[in-house]
Amino acid sequence: MLDVKNYSFVLAATAFVLPALLSTAICAQTAAPTGQPERIVPVLIGEAKLGSLPMRIDTIGTVQPVASVTLRPRVEGQIIDVAFADGAVVHAGDVLVRLDQRSIEAQIRQAEATVARTTAQLEQAQRDVVRNEALAANEFASKVNLENSKTQVATFSAQLAADRAALDSLKVQLSYYTISAPISGRVGVAGNRVGNIAKTGDGSVPFAIINQISPIYVAFSVPQRFLPDIKTALNDPLAKVEATFQGSNLVSIGKIAVVDNAIDTSSGTVTIRAIFDNANETLWPGSLCNVRVTLKIPDNVVSAPREAVQSGPKGSLVFVVTDGRAKVTPVKVGRTVDGQTEIIEGLSGNEKLVTDGQIQLVDGVKVEPKGASTGAQ
Repeated sequence: MLDVKNYSFVLAATAFVLPALLSTAICAQTAAPTGQPERIVPVLIGEAKLGSLPMRIDTIGTVQPVASVTLRPRVEGQIIDVAFADGAVVHAGDVLVRLDQRSIEAQIRQAEATVARTTAQLEQAQRDVVRNEALAANEFASKVNLENSKTQVATFSAQLAADRAALDSLKVQLSYYTISAPISGRVGVAGNRVGNIAKTGDGSVPFAIINQISPIYVAFSVPQRFLPDIKTALNDPLAKVEATFQGSNLVSIGKIAVVDNAIDTSSGTVTIRAIFDNANETLWPGSLCNVRVTLKIPDNVVSAPREAVQSGPKGSLVFVVTDGRAKVTPVKVGRTVDGQTEIIEGLSGNEKLVTDGQIQLVDGVKVEPKGASTGAQ
């Protein structure tokens, strides 16, 4: 006959021992077999380099003419000739507009006649002085007459100077009736046509605007921290500025020409102007372009592929591959140029670095380039 007390004790012992046996079995199943091969992580590998790495600034610039002249009338008159085509290239000295100058020419002829009359009067007064001097010497005439004749000479001399000045002023005004190009460049659309009356004043319609196209400026702003290097680049033959017209692949090469004399306090930037020959007129005033400034090209710079540099809790790091294993190496980085990141501290160059697959890596894990057999089954 079954003893109830003994049966209860057996059930209680079984309930206590069974979970422990199951836990031991699970741990035995999850433990790695001693004969399994070490894990190998497939990665892409690049190299650190020791060489030159340009110091560059990439930004957006605006094309500006070196010189821009707005031609406005200085005298009023009817336009009788517009001697340029809209948008044409003009050269300094080319006649662009002619105004009706008949009235000013008549005034000049009148002034010339006045000069001739005053000249004749002066000559007569000079002859009177000579005659009165001879008579006064022989006491045939009083000294009063001699002094009066000398006064007449001085009066006509002054009058002649005034008349000549008036004539010169009219000749200067005559030049205002023929408008010539003060600079070489490309002219815009004519503001007035033949038959219109040219009006003076700041609010008047200009004849045209001339923009100097070659050479030409590209203006851009850079942070003030680059100012010392930019000032050095002014005299560096290796420094250059590349401007690419947006929407085009044509690249123009120029150099830094002007550094603004003050830093913009609101943005902390300084305006730079680079000058380009622009013989083929690739750059056009007012347009935007991509600007790349090469300030200098230092040698003996250690650089690594940008993809190799990772961010960790203590800063930047790379995985250096040595003897088939990836080792975490802290680095201090600088600028990034053309996909290469400057390594200021941490590498000496020629190291093999992991450029892809870092998320699977830990310090000391075995790695193998992707595409090669890892030996795992």
